[in-house]
Amino acid sequence: MPKIGRFTRLDIRPGKEKEVETFLRNAKAQIDEESRTEVWFAVKIGPSTFGIFDAFADGEGQEVHLAGHVAHALAARSLEWFTHPPVIEKLTVLAAKK
Repeated sequence: MPKIGRFTRLDIRPGKEKEVETFLRNAKAQIDEESRTEVWFAVKIGPSTFGIFDAFADGEGQEVHLAGHVAHALAARSLEWFTHPPVIEKLTVLAAKK
């Protein structure tokens, strides 16, 4: 069962919504390659607000994920895509169904 997770809120600059949505949809294939990422969701909260929820068995799995291609690509485009730095909330998973 995953024990730790994160929710990252992404507030998107006007006109960049489709580009970010496409990126997140395509990112799933790369996330599928990450054996230690147990849960990953990319969600659309509103017209220009997206989010990513991910969960891991341990901190090491989370660190591997944060060193991955998707995290680096989001960081590289942060100034272009986001109105402000993403808001990352660390979570403790109390219960899960997979």
